[in-house]
Amino acid sequence: MFLESFKITGFAVGQIFLLAAIGYLLIKKNILNHQGLDALSKLVIGITLPLLIFCQLVKDFKFSLYPHWWVFPLLSIVITGAGLIAGAVFIGFIRGAQEKAQFLSLVTFQNSGYLPLGLIVALLPRDQAGTLLVYLFLFLLGFNLVIWSLGTYILSFHQRKRFELGSLFSPPVIAILFSLLFIFLGLDKFMPEALVKPLRLVGDCTLPLAMFVIGGNLAQIQLGKINKKAISLVFLAKLIILPLAGLLLILKFKLPQLLGLLILMELAMPPATSLSLITRHYKQEDLLISQGVFFSHILSILTIPLFLSLYFTLVMIK
Repeated sequence: MFLESFKITGFAVGQIFLLAAIGYLLIKKNILNHQGLDALSKLVIGITLPLLIFCQLVKDFKFSLYPHWWVFPLLSIVITGAGLIAGAVFIGFIRGAQEKAQFLSLVTFQNSGYLPLGLIVALLPRDQAGTLLVYLFLFLLGFNLVIWSLGTYILSFHQRKRFELGSLFSPPVIAILFSLLFIFLGLDKFMPEALVKPLRLVGDCTLPLAMFVIGGNLAQIQLGKINKKAISLVFLAKLIILPLAGLLLILKFKLPQLLGLLILMELAMPPATSLSLITRHYKQEDLLISQGVFFSHILSILTIPLFLSLYFTLVMIK
């Protein structure tokens, strides 16, 4: 049963990373240049993902169906805290203040949106996928607020950069808040199908375009001398200890299946690619971020199916 689950989840992960590989090759072969990748990223963040969020929430979210919806933003803070603790445990093995800050951010913040989105679509039947996507978008409301506040603080604190309030309210965050208000006011009942359908068609482009962006971002990473010790510790803390601890807690407390899957999925994700953007934005020397993001994504091709297979075998199939 485990081998069958590993085969299914491994195939799903392979599909997602195949899309990323296309984006990687588009950059490496100069079919898509850096300016084109930036435009593609802006298209996803500013248009397709917000429309996907809006259409999904309008379709599947009701305050009466999800009375505890506020739990998911709080859950993102708890998971971020778990990553922060895991990073703090190993930070003593890292030398240099800047290296410590970058190591801590790599362990704390995961690729919380695009990869889980792809896995949900690939792994689950439509009814379960719809529910879990609602969970994911509510989760991202908290996560995006945390990474663009705490994340920027960790990576740039010693430069005394002024905090940028606008960075908290990215288009996906605005889309979630707008959608919740839209539904709360009951306006979703008056949305004509003729309007929803084209919006959803645009939103459905998010997954392949987002994976192209991830692959393209990985292709732009400049790998210098590899810090094997630091990267090994990132791999151990981020891709092994966190998902293993999460799986044990999920089993101990017998959490609902889809909630447990969301928690495990988020804990099993590699570091957030947006950490590279934050590092460049604040003009930091990239000592560990690029290495950690690149190699963790490669290694997660094995670790994500491993932990998801264990979860499906022990929880969802049973």
